[in-house]
Amino acid sequence: MAPRLPQALADEIVAHARAEAPFESCGLVIGSAPDGEGGIALRYVACRNRLASRYRYEVHPQDLVRTVTEAEDAGEALWGIVHSHVASAAVPSATDVELATWPDALQIVISLAGEVPEVRASWITDGVAHDAGLEIALPPRTHPHP
Repeated sequence: MAPRLPQALADEIVAHARAEAPFESCGLVIGSAPDGEGGIALRYVACRNRLASRYRYEVHPQDLVRTVTEAEDAGEALWGIVHSHVASAAVPSATDVELATWPDALQIVISLAGEVPEVRASWITDGVAHDAGLEIALPPRTHPHP
């Protein structure tokens, strides 16, 4: 089953990427458990890009430790690692693949290269990125009862 990212979280991620441009943005998606264990994405935490670069990112260590510790204390988990590509496709670069260190977390990339931002996710295992088939999920419709 493809991972599902709520539309509201996707909107937050894109807004953060736009706000940080022309530098790459980065952040973390916290879930009820890792996606591979059936976890559900709960919230997005915007983080600082320690490198402040147009071509690379590194989640600031203070933001990473604080966010992961708070999630674990709440019985939650790191669900996805997010960063933007300002002028290239929404797929992990060779550098992204090489530096990936959380195999249980989805790698979510936002591309701002086109008119409409693109959000995609990959699993990175053994130095290879595999498209995860990310679904952006609209909130469930509520039907008024007669």
